[in-house]
Amino acid sequence: MLHTQTLTRAMIIGLAASLALVGCKKKEDTSEMAAPPPASAPAPTPPATAPVAPATVTVSSVAVGNTAAADKTVAPLATFGTKDKIVVSVRTDGSASNVNLGVRLTFQDGQVAGEQSATLNTTGSETTNVEFTNANGWPAGKYTAQVTVDGQAAGMPQQFEVK
Repeated sequence: MLHTQTLTRAMIIGLAASLALVGCKKKEDTSEMAAPPPASAPAPTPPATAPVAPATVTVSSVAVGNTAAADKTVAPLATFGTKDKIVVSVRTDGSASNVNLGVRLTFQDGQVAGEQSATLNTTGSETTNVEFTNANGWPAGKYTAQVTVDGQAAGMPQQFEVK
């Protein structure tokens, strides 16, 4: 009989604890919940989205000079002085969003004399200028300016000379 009383007490305590937990349960806030659609209304369909085309930008011209006009055009030069600023002007057409435009100057022996990049965000024709300077002066010799778009060669490489 003592065993039955102990078992009964344990059950009562367990039941009381269960009721206490249920009573402490947080009420859900239903004030922000939308009412369900009427049973006769069809479920809403998501709006159709057009597929997004990848960025397509092409380099239409590359010019190398030492000054840029207000419209960013550069008068091409074949010869520069050792202290000249070198401006590589890249004309692009097409659309681009966060596309990397790279410009590399290579000296006649293959050494990279300068390398810079810019980010293209355009929906039409645009000119981007990349400027290079050398505080110690450019070594005399022949150079090539090469342009890349997202790491791929683009446009015609431009050759020039420093005297």
